[in-house]
Amino acid sequence: MLLRKMLTENVVRLDVEGLSTPQEVIEYSGRLLADAGKTNEAYVKGMVDAYNTLGAYMVMAPGLAMPHARPDGNVKEPCISFVKLKEPVNFHHPCNDPVKIVFALGGVSDDGHIDILKSLSSLLAADHIIERLSVIDTYEELMKLIEKEVKE
Repeated sequence: MLLRKMLTENVVRLDVEGLSTPQEVIEYSGRLLADAGKTNEAYVKGMVDAYNTLGAYMVMAPGLAMPHARPDGNVKEPCISFVKLKEPVNFHHPCNDPVKIVFALGGVSDDGHIDILKSLSSLLAADHIIERLSVIDTYEELMKLIEKEVKE
């Protein structure tokens, strides 16, 4: 299972507090990838810059954001992080705010994150998945939910 393999404990954070802007949320979720050695700091900055330039395009569904940046050599391997915010943050999306669930993505080429997106789409297709992700309390609960819902 790709998601289970990529979402190791060091790139998952639950009930994160103290983030109040989209830029803080994006930087936090991206820094998990950089700290895990999967990207460098320039990619984290690129994710924030993408939001600042393009707006809330990364808010894909009610309560869900998937920050990422264009591949430019700053991602060492395809990667993903998961952050559940304690308090939702407004990303200024016309209909999908506020955001509580964040999957940050890193791809090494333009199509480098396609496999991640396929696995993630399988998870996100599950009934009421945003609500279910919003109430998990442990890493183990996240892994059980992924095992149950992802069809790879």
